Amino acid sequence: MENKIKKIALGTSNPHKLEEIKEIIKNSDIEFVLPPAGFDPLENGTTFEENSYIKAAEASRVSGLWGLADDTGLCVEALNGAPGLYSARYAPTPQERIEKLLFELKNVPKERRNAKFVCTMVLTNPEGKKIHAQTGEIRGFITEKPSGIHGFGYDPVFFIPSLGKTMAELSLEEKNTLSHRALALLPMMEFINKL
Repeated sequence: MENKIKKIALGTSNPHKLEEIKEIIKNSDIEFVLPPAGFDPLENGTTFEENSYIKAAEASRVSGLWGLADDTGLCVEALNGAPGLYSARYAPTPQERIEKLLFELKNVPKERRNAKFVCTMVLTNPEGKKIHAQTGEIRGFITEKPSGIHGFGYDPVFFIPSLGKTMAELSLEEKNTLSHRALALLPMMEFINKL
């Protein structure tokens, strides 16, 4: 059966996210594209799903295509789920975000440093209507110092006990099968392929 969706606008202005998504679903015949330059919708939702919808609907509106967006965050148990929705705005740079997180957890024992990466994706039709939402999560804990050179964001301090590595110590191939984004995207692609 031929897929009726040929092209999807990704609700991001981040080319790295586009590359990561293409890599995760490299066998798909759907083309993912970035919205026109200047794409920067106001993310004022109160949940990952609301923010994903805002970005996907805006991508559909400006492109006339199906839209797909994700909202991702790191939720730390000892910080009552922070930085959560504000993970990307927790501090000005990736390095400062990690430093701030480690400072906040300075006297927190290992057993209370549990955390999870959450990724919620929303698919919108060309009219901007929400068609499907999918969430992926991966659990681990926050280390006391960064380790690993791969990935980005909080990956160097997010340790996955079942693998014995931080997210930044995983190869791209490993990350693309078990990351929170992959765990949201792969079922989402199954859904899209059945439309």
